[in-house]
Amino acid sequence: MPEGGKAEWLAGRLRQAIGDGRLAVGSRLPPTRVLAAELRVSRGVITEAYRRLAEDGHLEGRRRGGTVVVAAPFDSPDAGSRGGGRANGEAPRETARAAQGRRPQGGPGTLRTTLRGTLSPDAPNTRTSGTPLSATPSPLSLSAPVLPSPASPFSRTPGADVFDALRDAPATVDFTPGRPDLATFPRTAWLRAERAVLDELSAEHLGYGDPRGAPALRRAVADWLARMRGVRVEPDEVLIVAGTAQALTLLHQVLRADGIDAVAVEDPGSLGGRQHLRNGGLDTPPVPVDEEGVRVDALRATGARAVLLTPAHQFPTGVVTSGERRRELLGWARDGGLILEDDYDAEHRYDRPPVPALRALLADRVCYMGSVSKLLAPALRIGWLVAPPRYRADLVDAKRFNDLGNAVLPQLVLARLMESGGLERQLRLLRRRHRDRRDAMIAALAEELPGGTVHGAAAGLHLTVTYAADVPDTDFAAAALARGVKCQPLSWHRQLPGPPGLVLGYAASAPGAIAEGVALLGDTLRELA
Repeated sequence: MPEGGKAEWLAGRLRQAIGDGRLAVGSRLPPTRVLAAELRVSRGVITEAYRRLAEDGHLEGRRRGGTVVVAAPFDSPDAGSRGGGRANGEAPRETARAAQGRRPQGGPGTLRTTLRGTLSPDAPNTRTSGTPLSATPSPLSLSAPVLPSPASPFSRTPGADVFDALRDAPATVDFTPGRPDLATFPRTAWLRAERAVLDELSAEHLGYGDPRGAPALRRAVADWLARMRGVRVEPDEVLIVAGTAQALTLLHQVLRADGIDAVAVEDPGSLGGRQHLRNGGLDTPPVPVDEEGVRVDALRATGARAVLLTPAHQFPTGVVTSGERRRELLGWARDGGLILEDDYDAEHRYDRPPVPALRALLADRVCYMGSVSKLLAPALRIGWLVAPPRYRADLVDAKRFNDLGNAVLPQLVLARLMESGGLERQLRLLRRRHRDRRDAMIAALAEELPGGTVHGAAAGLHLTVTYAADVPDTDFAAAALARGVKCQPLSWHRQLPGPPGLVLGYAASAPGAIAEGVALLGDTLRELA
């Protein structure tokens, strides 16, 4: 081991071994103290090397489970020309998901032997002894255009199952927007809260619960909304739902019963939200979005009595509705309009405190929706709906007949987490992490797509980039997916014509993976153009 730069040297050796398969995805590395003793270096050298690889997304610390290889590095064949990366012809990065269900071959002794060989100064960088890496054909070769396969999610008009198809499509770098970093889920805090709840839970609480939601969670949500979003509500005004998707589903029948047959939507605006409204038999006339938010003159022209908005951080453009536009919207609502406010990621703001929710300004004309899907995990399926008084009883009935109410135990655990300050600690952690990843994506886009325009950088979990090249964004997204990068075309979220672009989530990817993925996007667009 060299005298200087020991941590950098060690990280490079480990990265090389992970990349060529000598340290397989799923392998557990030795504890830092043990490896430091074997290599006769300070423990800090090992800790720093592990930290660097964890930042790049290759290792993950799992407390009692130790430090585990979760993803191999991946570069396009011309990575060497960018500086760094592996030799031409190496196989793509393998993810921990791809390795689920199979254990690394060999036991601890085999891994130790592999690791000692890895750290030898003359260790060969080959997959099979005597076989150079360049002899292995690369599945990411850019020598010929990659066309979308007939089964590609981008080869047809997006249907109800398009997000399922995209989620199931294999990829090495996943830039799916709205996808949080699930590795940061606070498992220890959640387990602690769950144990505390179970210790105190009486047998009667294991029966059917209140369809409106557990009182403890409704109190906690009311307090959270007052402190974080400026929305002051009583716990009895809060309806606990299975995410914003269910909130829209419950609103279908209630709005139709009130004579509302159309809900205007932002354009561009969430394809998923539009699909949920249409599934309930509601028309979704598009309303253009400009640099100040949704255009209220165009909203009035639709004749719709209701509109679905994301005013704090518009999806997908990232526009924050301006003060003047907010006043226009509130004027439209006072004239009889109803605003469905989807506050999907407003807490994730990096340059200044989040803007107040519209619900805080005009309670009688706003149905407010939020969830913990971007703060904790979508799998929890916990959200809330705060509706004007005239809709409240009908929405409770709709929830009752839909599922009798959310599962009680997760509600009580979340309430404990919110009351203890655990959710705010999680938010502070995520803001720091997401800011770093956002910065990494902006820097990579500036280098790899210099002609593109980045939108929505001040907040949220995603960026939108538009470009001038005469390449349909569905073709761009399909070709990128064929090379291992998953993202969404901007046109999916449009009903009106507009420039092509991509919607890129950054929250779930480490800075190194973001740089690699954006580099491939740049290569792909240059090839298609």
